Amino acid sequence: MSTKILSQKFYSAMDKLLPRYPTKQALLLPALHEAQEETRWLSSEVMAEIAAYLDMHPAKVREVASFYTMYNLQPVGKYHVKLCTNAACMLRGADKLLERCEAKLGIRCGETTADNRFTLMEEECLGACGTAPAMMFNDDYVENLTPAKIDELLAKQ
Repeated sequence: MSTKILSQKFYSAMDKLLPRYPTKQALLLPALHEAQEETRWLSSEVMAEIAAYLDMHPAKVREVASFYTMYNLQPVGKYHVKLCTNAACMLRGADKLLERCEAKLGIRCGETTADNRFTLMEEECLGACGTAPAMMFNDDYVENLTPAKIDELLAKQ
């Protein structure tokens, strides 16, 4: 690997965590999380760098990263909006809320605004059935969603 993408802060954090895990490969999920915090998404180059650090094949890193929806394999906007569209949320109007987000942001689900501020995605399940409908706004849960709540949240950004 020629040039490093990840910072010394990433490597220091991983070196600090290493004694807590039975093997270097066991650091994969924390490494993916830390790298995404730093780069906003996990490019092939970032995953290859993680693989080299953890002494793993890059395909194994991609396999794990692509399994979890919390890892972004494409660039995302500054504000990543993930609206739950599972059964409980749909029964409480998530489909209409998704349409509202699309209209307010001027994009379709799966797209990013031209200014790279917002990315809108569907999330299969956020595990917030008791407070549905729900969405994640970057790393924050927003529950008991209403059209007014969405308008207010998007206007603040």
